[in-house]
Amino acid sequence: MDIVIKLSQFLLSLSLLIILHELGHFIPAKLFKTRVEKFYLFFDVKYSLFKKKIGETEYGIGWLPLGGYVKISGMIDESMDKEQMALPPQPWEFRSKPAWQRLIIMLGGVTVNFILAFIIYIGMAFAYGDTYIANADLKDGVAIENPAMLKAGFKTGDKIISIDGKAVENFDSDMNMNVIMAKHVLIERDGKQQTITMPTDFVDQLSKTEKGMLIDIRRPFAIGKVGEESPNQNLKAKDLILSLNGQKVKYFDEAKAILAANKGKEISAVVLRDLKETPLNVKVSPEGTLGVFAGGLDMKSLEKLGYYKISTKEYGFFESIPVGLQKGKDQLVGYGKQLKMIFNPETKAYKQVGGFAAIYNIFPSSWSWEVFWSITALLSIMLGVMNLLPIPALDGGHVMFLLYEIVSGKKPSDKFLENAQMVGFVLLISLLLFANGNDIYKAIVGK
Repeated sequence: MDIVIKLSQFLLSLSLLIILHELGHFIPAKLFKTRVEKFYLFFDVKYSLFKKKIGETEYGIGWLPLGGYVKISGMIDESMDKEQMALPPQPWEFRSKPAWQRLIIMLGGVTVNFILAFIIYIGMAFAYGDTYIANADLKDGVAIENPAMLKAGFKTGDKIISIDGKAVENFDSDMNMNVIMAKHVLIERDGKQQTITMPTDFVDQLSKTEKGMLIDIRRPFAIGKVGEESPNQNLKAKDLILSLNGQKVKYFDEAKAILAANKGKEISAVVLRDLKETPLNVKVSPEGTLGVFAGGLDMKSLEKLGYYKISTKEYGFFESIPVGLQKGKDQLVGYGKQLKMIFNPETKAYKQVGGFAAIYNIFPSSWSWEVFWSITALLSIMLGVMNLLPIPALDGGHVMFLLYEIVSGKKPSDKFLENAQMVGFVLLISLLLFANGNDIYKAIVGK
């Protein structure tokens, strides 16, 4: 069932992005009276799953879910229709239109991608608002367990003050990504501030560790389940450990340290059970465990127990517009930084470039519209930026040649454009094989 939910979200998001992107080319082409021969979701190599011709355009769904396309008459594209291009230009063809019209048609797809992302972020701000913990309220610092973070110099209990000189006001979902992209992180430890310089190859180091949060809030030791062979059957699910061996325990990491110091011993404990403090004795295994599974507490429970103050800021319709625009801008800048890291060999971030499996794995195994729209907005930005790369066969390649034509007044020959399209196609196939090859490699080695 988990696979069905993940796959449904993946296909729905991908289909939405492809259709709207191609619609961005289709609409201006129609406005400029340019003939559109095909409008396809997914590629119809050899055959299609569905097709219907309406007017001069054939609409359909292909069987290969690697993208989609619109086939515009008189345009050198992935179809490489040399027979059509060998004929005299017709008034309804792409090549017969003024350069500025062709430029608008080619920019239509990425324009829709960026507009869609900003609209989604505005809608999310209006529908969900912002939920966060004020950074000032994390008085005992944050939890750091990731090996790459520990190696970089972070410790549980650190307070994150600023990232690349920008003060951290709230603990939210963006903090982890900001740290990954950072060069310097200012922390406070034991009342003193210090700067941690992030390793150049931090992304590569991160890929070799277990997946999970880099920085998390410190959480209490709540019992999720007592193992059948546990020597501590006096513990119950939903118990909250308050003290061990006479030492007060507020967080799980504190409990781990006490248990590690009392391996193989029987010690006293106090648990919160049904909102009452209950004293009992527990046996610590030789490995320093209690034979129980830790249970997670949701934010509302943590707030009720007095651990954190959870803030939710709601926005009216007009208030949500600047908030959504700023969120979209931040994501766009952030993705630009990611691309910069990928193209910098020193970071080794290119090893983490993923294909369709990587995108599929972004989606959660349970349905959440908030998460779905958040991922779709980010993918829309990624699609827009990637399509703007000046690679022949991508929109950015066409734009590059059109800008040259507008500035120089000289139009590249059809033969040149055909050769450039072929080179670009080979580059894209190579990138596709590399990205999806990374997915396969990670699946095999488990990283």
